Amino acid sequence: MADISTHEKPTEAPSTTLLSVRDLGKTYPGSAGSDAVEAIRSISFDVRAGELVCIVGPSGCGKTTLLKCLSGLLAPTTGSVALDGETVLAPPRKMAVVFQEYGRSLYPWLSVRDNVGLPLKSRGMPRGERDDVVRAALEEVGLGQALTTFPWQLSGGMQQRVAIARAIAYQPEVLVMDEPFAAVDAQTRADLEDLVRRVWQDLGVTVLFVTHDIDESVYLGERVLVLSSSPTVVQEDLVVDLPAERDQISTRALPRFTELRTHVHQQIQRAKRGDRTGLPATPR
Repeated sequence: MADISTHEKPTEAPSTTLLSVRDLGKTYPGSAGSDAVEAIRSISFDVRAGELVCIVGPSGCGKTTLLKCLSGLLAPTTGSVALDGETVLAPPRKMAVVFQEYGRSLYPWLSVRDNVGLPLKSRGMPRGERDDVVRAALEEVGLGQALTTFPWQLSGGMQQRVAIARAIAYQPEVLVMDEPFAAVDAQTRADLEDLVRRVWQDLGVTVLFVTHDIDESVYLGERVLVLSSSPTVVQEDLVVDLPAERDQISTRALPRFTELRTHVHQQIQRAKRGDRTGLPATPR
């Protein structure tokens, strides 16, 4: 089996900043005489190499806009995003993105193997090497026997596993996930959450996970960034001090898990109320 890891998972808390966001702002111009819309206001945070960081916030707060700015899909109005010290001006090769609508990101006429290998083919990787990397990525997500299957023959959860396999086969330093499990059932969601934790631990990849699910953010993350209502700022950067080894039953039964998810819930409710106490003021 090919080795698809990009670097080993650190045994101690990493200290090297991999992704740096500084004073990031995004304002959409108004149309037909309407006022401009400030979606994001002066967001700053760092993500260290090897971290798993979750981002939560109320609906419509700008999570997807933030993600698009971080991944180079949308130019910020102010501020900057840097990956490995280099300013992100376009989608970086060191980053892969997994979207919520996995069905639209897979080509139904291509086999699972060819879907996963497509980015590697466009990169010019030789067929033999590409097949080894694809096989290893599918083994990592539990789909080693699905090489010749087509996406339409798979369940929704399995299709999302294919999308994750394609992302990790690309061997990114940063894996960005935009509410990837919002469209699957609760049981499948729990399985995929554990898959993300395993991939993160096995491959040492840095993960930035955007979700609207409070419990999911606490279960998955080492940190949770809580966003305010729009115009969005980081309302809180919360360290999740749960054990490194987690499972769906014992971890969620911990009193500390309940305390953390209750705290994040309270922060989200505060954001929904528009309570901006202590947050940057609206510019005049």
